[in-house]
Amino acid sequence: MSPRPPHSAFDGERLPGIGHNAGPPLDPNKTWRTHCWTTARKALLPRLPLEVVRRRVRRAKELGLEYPAYASILLGTGRDVVAFLFTADALHLKLEATEALPAVIADKLTRISGCERMLAADADRDPARLAAQLQIAHGIPVAGTASLPPGDASWHAGRKAIREALAPLKLPSDTVVMIGTRTQERTWADAATLAAFMPAERYFGAT
Repeated sequence: MSPRPPHSAFDGERLPGIGHNAGPPLDPNKTWRTHCWTTARKALLPRLPLEVVRRRVRRAKELGLEYPAYASILLGTGRDVVAFLFTADALHLKLEATEALPAVIADKLTRISGCERMLAADADRDPARLAAQLQIAHGIPVAGTASLPPGDASWHAGRKAIREALAPLKLPSDTVVMIGTRTQERTWADAATLAAFMPAERYFGAT
């Protein structure tokens, strides 16, 4: 059998006319099939029972988080938040004889439920002493502290400082949210694979 010459038709096949680019045929039903496929895919996505949503809303309130922020953390990590790592700047803390917090911050810290509170500060500000004074002045327990490196430190140094603070409490990094004020702190939080970094003004609002 001799080979079929190029651009020749099989039995019953019609060759494209002059000017055709020999591309694939246009599909008039493609848009409809795409719509059907998209609809079917959405139907397969898990739909949370109302009680689960309510429970998550309550948990977000316990943590002092807006529900969209909490839901985003759950979606990204698959884990609940078990600790907050607050920086001293985020709390407006200064090393004084008596630690006085803005009322909004003190109230929100007191209301946090089912979640550890941790404190981070530059090493020269003695985060352990700040934590002790915070508990004495306001009765707010601090589970652990972190000595942060200088603001121009590398992400390696920031990650190390945060991980070392979490280690004694055996906290998985992706269950901890860092509340801070500096751009570099966000970089360190990402490097330490924390669940999230949130600016203090977003968490506490205007203080």
